[in-house]
Amino acid sequence: MAYATVTDVQERMTNTLTDEQERVCVALLDDAAALIDAMNTKATDAQKKTVSCSMVIRALGSSANVGIPMGATQGSASGLGYSQSWTIGNGASGELYLSKSEKKILGLANRIGSYSPVEEVM
Repeated sequence: MAYATVTDVQERMTNTLTDEQERVCVALLDDAAALIDAMNTKATDAQKKTVSCSMVIRALGSSANVGIPMGATQGSASGLGYSQSWTIGNGASGELYLSKSEKKILGLANRIGSYSPVEEVM
C-alpha cells in the first residue's frame, strides 16, 4: 500500500511527468512503502508520505534535465573530450534508498546500539 500518490509526487517536482514516468512512479511508490515499513511502521502518515515522495523523485531522476544525477556528492564534466564523472553518496542513481534526512524524518537517526547474532537474546 503506497503512502503517496502520483499527484503528490508531481506537486513536488518542477517538471511534468510523462505517461511512462507516471507508470513507473506508481510501482516505485509501492516499493518505497515497503522499504519504509521495513524500517519503521510507527511513523505517521505525513512522515511516510513525505519520505515516499522524496525517494521516488530521487529515483525518477528529477534533475536529469540538468545532467547531474540526483544524490550526487561529487561530479565533473569536460568539454570537447566528452568526459563525465559522478560520485553517488548513498546509493546508485535510480535506486530507492533512505537518505540521512529521510531517516531523521522517520525517527531513525542517531540511534546507537549493536546486535550480535551469536549471543542469545533473553
